[in-house]
Amino acid sequence: MDRTSNQPAAVAAIRVDLSAIFISLELSKSSWLVTALSPGSAKMTRHSVPGGDLPALLHCFSGLQDKAHAREGKLYPLIVVQEAGLDGFWIHRALEAEKNITSHVVDAASISVPRRSRRAKTDRIDGETLVRTLMAWVRGEPRVCSMVRVPAVEDEDRRRISRECRTLIDERTCHTNRIKGLLFSIGVRDYRPLRRDCRERLEELRTEDGQPMPPHLKARLVRELDRLDLISDQIEAVESERDALIADASETAPQTMLGALRGIGPEFANVLTSEGLFRSFENRRQVAAYAGLAASPWQSGTIDREQGVSKAGNPRLRTAMIQVAWLWLRYQPDTALARWFHERVRCNDGRGKKVAIVALARKLLVALWKYATRGVVIEGAVLSRA
Repeated sequence: MDRTSNQPAAVAAIRVDLSAIFISLELSKSSWLVTALSPGSAKMTRHSVPGGDLPALLHCFSGLQDKAHAREGKLYPLIVVQEAGLDGFWIHRALEAEKNITSHVVDAASISVPRRSRRAKTDRIDGETLVRTLMAWVRGEPRVCSMVRVPAVEDEDRRRISRECRTLIDERTCHTNRIKGLLFSIGVRDYRPLRRDCRERLEELRTEDGQPMPPHLKARLVRELDRLDLISDQIEAVESERDALIADASETAPQTMLGALRGIGPEFANVLTSEGLFRSFENRRQVAAYAGLAASPWQSGTIDREQGVSKAGNPRLRTAMIQVAWLWLRYQPDTALARWFHERVRCNDGRGKKVAIVALARKLLVALWKYATRGVVIEGAVLSRA
């Protein structure tokens, strides 16, 4: 029986005339491994260039083109793929600026690999797998991998504000907890390092038995407070940059429209815009999937169960949406989404709030996306300002 006769019509769109040189890059700090498959050759070739040496990489590409031209009499374009990782997108942008080079960045987690408990993994095997995956993707095979949509330089730079602010806040929390832990060891329980009079209060502290504070412990606490003051100043500077960015945005910009909603402050508006809503999505499923809030069913034969959200998207956007969902219940109680949440929890006799809040976060993200990009008003939402 001819198996091709039972294939769906969409398979006919798969390309088979691939006149190009396919190249994969395995990037590391010390060296870059180039794996290539050229027309007229049934064997993949491997080349190594020093890590970070872009001219050497382009020279290697020119050598591959020259060999293919000498063998086939034609100058073939280059199609390059690399995994998203530590090097960011600067190599991709540099290659895209060159002539006859098409560059792609692939999500490494989307590439199919053997499911053996002890599978072999080397740079050579990974390079060959990337080349085969790239060829299948260019042919048009569905669901073979997920290519990363590289953000613009401005969008990538804008989201550094919210990420730096989150890092500084975590560092402030670490210093605060360390100070409280050191004082707890001598019996002091009510000291608050973030108060303005924290240094004056430190001079008055005594141990639980009324003795003066040990000198080395006091000196360390002073240094911890100095670090805490530095981090607090940096947080204020980053927040000033964020506020200036929002103030310069137009009235129809997503961060401005989100910041006008009651319960969403400038930090959440900046996070939602810079981490997710700056992208273009075709439908609500793509929005939920990008945040990792899409469902992940497990179906096999008679087994049919739900595993919860996939958590395969942007973790910063997903965390922010969970927090915004709780704030939405507090500051927007009359909206249709808030009423849906309370009705669902009431039907479960008050149980399952954590599951319901994730579902609310998914619905709310889709609603905010429609509101910020298309102007679709959220039912019952109240603005904090005109």
